Order: sequence, then C-alpha cells, then structure tokens
Amino acid sequence: MNISVVIPLLNEQESITELFDWIAKVMQSNQFLYEVIFVDDGSTDDSWKVIQKLSIQHQEVKAIRFQRNYGKSQALDAGFAKAQGEVVITMDADLQDNPDEIPELYNMITQEGYDLVSGWKKKRYDNVVTKNIPSKLFNWAARKTSGLHLHDFNCGLKAYKNEVIKTIKVSGEMHRYIPILALNEGFSSIGEKVVKHQARKYGVTKFGIDRFINGLLDLITISFLSKFGKRPMHFFGLLGTLMFLFGFFSAFYIGASKLYRVYHKIQTILVTQNPWFYIALTSMILGTLLFLAGFLGELIIKNNPQQKHYKVKEEINL
Repeated sequence: MNISVVIPLLNEQESITELFDWIAKVMQSNQFLYEVIFVDDGSTDDSWKVIQKLSIQHQEVKAIRFQRNYGKSQALDAGFAKAQGEVVITMDADLQDNPDEIPELYNMITQEGYDLVSGWKKKRYDNVVTKNIPSKLFNWAARKTSGLHLHDFNCGLKAYKNEVIKTIKVSGEMHRYIPILALNEGFSSIGEKVVKHQARKYGVTKFGIDRFINGLLDLITISFLSKFGKRPMHFFGLLGTLMFLFGFFSAFYIGASKLYRVYHKIQTILVTQNPWFYIALTSMILGTLLFLAGFLGELIIKNNPQQKHYKVKEEINL
C-alpha cells in the first residue's frame, strides 16, 4: 500500500464526505493504493454515521471511534498504530488542509528521502489576533528550543515514513511537536513544504484560548523530555547533588565557625539563631529529595511499560 491518510476529527459531519471524495479523486488520478483512517475523537453529532456510510460504499475507508473525547494526540496515536501505508499523511477534517498536496508530499518522502515533511501554511485565513500571532510566537519558541527550523510546527498536514509513526509515541497534547518527537528518536531528515490553507467551510474551530497555555506548557515539557526524558537522573540527580553539597558545606562552615569562636572565647550566637543554618538545612533536604526524584524517575522508565491513554469503542475494517 502506498499511502495511509490519518484524519482525526471531532464533530465534522458536514465535511467528512466532501473531504473523502476529494482525497479519493487525488488518489485515483495518481493511481495510488491507499486507505483513509478516520479517528472519531468522541463526536456528539452524526460524524460516525457518515463514516459508517462511507465505509459501506468504499473499502478504502477505515475508522476508529473513541468512547469519549481524548484529544487530537491520542487520535493520531490510534491512527498511527493502524496505518499500513508506506507513507502516512495526516490532515484535519475541516477542509482547511488541501488533499491536492498529497502527491508532492508523497514524492518528498519516497524520492527525496525525507523521514518527515511538515506543511507550512505560509498564507493563512485564520483570525490574526487569536491564531496567527500566537502561532508565530509558539513556532519561534519551538525553533529556538529544539533547534529544528520549521515555520509551522502545528500544521495538521504532514507526511511521514511509516517507520517514523511506528516509532514515536504521541501523548498528552504533543501533536503540536511531532517533528521534535521524531527528531528525538533519531529521524533527522525533516523537511518543510509550503501548503495551501483554506478558510473553514463548515462548523467552528474546536480549540479555545486554553490551547495557548497548553502549547506553552507542552513546549516546556518536550524541551525537558528532549534532554532528560530518558535519563531523569541527569537532571534531578545533578541538581540535587549540587544543592546538597551547597547545604552540607554551608553547615560545615557554620559549625566550624562556631567551634572556632567558642575555642577562642569569642562571643557568638547559637547555631539555631543563624539564618544560614536553616538555609543550609533546607538545601540538604531539597537536594536529597531531588536526587530521590531522579532515582525514582529512572525506576519508572525502566519498569513501567507505556500504556495507551484512550479506549476504543468501535473499529471498521481494522
């Protein structure tokens, strides 16, 4: 099979059929063998009924339905687990991503040797204040943090080698930073393609103002995980050791100074009246706790298998 198209969706009943017909037209004109995997992330409208109807009419349609809304990252992860195509394309279901981009994305993976190609919506039709400006700020921060020079990390239209999506684990709300996850797993051939962005035709956006806060927190998380996710002791252990040593030598100095003054009969205060004593004590306690946090993190990583954080309710043709 040449291509798997993974489409996460939530309450997009108006656009599903139009999107599939568009994808099918592109695939047939290029003679691709393909499958389209819809992942219904707990829709409360008739999205699942529309998908069921399509699956009866077209054998290329496959689908996963979640028990409830788990989020786009979990939807992508479920779709990736089922995808069989040599190249995997992701796109949103709201018709803002253009299926006509698929052939060139496919060629960039198969002929130009990219592991991952991320779309860049250079000209956008979103609200400038609520989407464009925050998106540019997040993309700038992601570039500076990861060292990966992409203009649009959050573009839903991306292409992957099958090996990439079978290797990475998309959880939480990390779908924004999949290229960084791939880079962390050793897939360094990451490219970018300017893609057409279209104004939303049906419905309303499913992302609120909270996505900006979540995006920032996710960026901090992935920055930490990029460096210390597999070896937490390298962060917590080092920081804890430094804090403990600072507290220990501070306490040693306070004790030695006290003994020196007592020995030479110099007037001095009680150790417990010295504020540095409590700073030293607190530093040693915090240093010990940080060291233990790193140690426990190492144990968790080595002994706890990764678990999927979603429950599938139904599947079609999978």
